[in-house]
Amino acid sequence: MKNTSVGLEENVAGLLCYVVGWVSGLVFILIENDNRFVRFHAMQSIIVFGAVTVAGLVFGLLPVIGTALGWIIWLIGLVLWVVLMVKAYQGVRYKVPWAGNMAEKLIR
Repeated sequence: MKNTSVGLEENVAGLLCYVVGWVSGLVFILIENDNRFVRFHAMQSIIVFGAVTVAGLVFGLLPVIGTALGWIIWLIGLVLWVVLMVKAYQGVRYKVPWAGNMAEKLIR
């Protein structure tokens, strides 16, 4: 594994991009300038968990059905959170279907 400009191994930094959702992604996109693996995971974290946050807020405004949809969004977010952290730690550049392609374009 390669080290990053912040002194961590890239798989550890990749995992940390997801720990606090889009917030940790934002931190790593701002502090990591060189490592494309880490920048990819940071940008994907911002996109995926930013979308989950916005969806949760929007559905939270809907009475009754919003609660059910909010729980579904939360569960999807939880599963994505675990999968993305594990894949990043394994050194895999796992792409969430729409977000992964967008993340790659944005870090170029």
